[in-house]
Amino acid sequence: MILTTELPAHAGAIERLLDTAFGPKRKAKTVYRLRRGIAPVADLCMVALDDEAPGYSAAQPRLVASIRYWPVMAADGTMTLMLGPIAVAEDYRSAGLGGQLIRASLARAEALGYESVLLVGDAPYYNRFGFTRGPVLGLKLPGPVELDRFLGLEFVPGSLSKAQGMLGRAASRTVTPATATAAPATGDAGVAKLARPRRRAVR
Repeated sequence: MILTTELPAHAGAIERLLDTAFGPKRKAKTVYRLRRGIAPVADLCMVALDDEAPGYSAAQPRLVASIRYWPVMAADGTMTLMLGPIAVAEDYRSAGLGGQLIRASLARAEALGYESVLLVGDAPYYNRFGFTRGPVLGLKLPGPVELDRFLGLEFVPGSLSKAQGMLGRAASRTVTPATATAAPATGDAGVAKLARPRRRAVR
């Protein structure tokens, strides 16, 4: 199993994975209003590739998981990142791939100098990665959302919790961190080779 940076060639497989995981109506969700018409933050988008899956090879591995980040901006000018969507192929769930992608990409974001991240997701799951309601209490989303699922994480204390107002889209270049450092090494060309997780049977 390989964790690596998303490439343009992965786009089709990612869209199919997202359609399977969330359904064709996923783009009607509030969070998609913040993604529409802008590109994700390329350095932070990652995929998991299984080069040992049946019918696949090292030259053409199977894409089994994906995570993306997007630039967003609060009404007061605060820049931050929005995590999502993250998806794992059904027969690879419960193998820990989602958690590995989250931890690897968050470590990369912090090392690159980003100050905070927010998301809409299940609090019991994302609390383990440091996401809580506290940092986003002053922020609003441009549409309906369950507030207990609107969570934030600060790498720099106060960087998000002091932000106020409605969140909107931000061009990728405007959210470039001011104090970039080298990203944590994950092997050649940002690739981490992992032990292949045991796949559970689909019923």
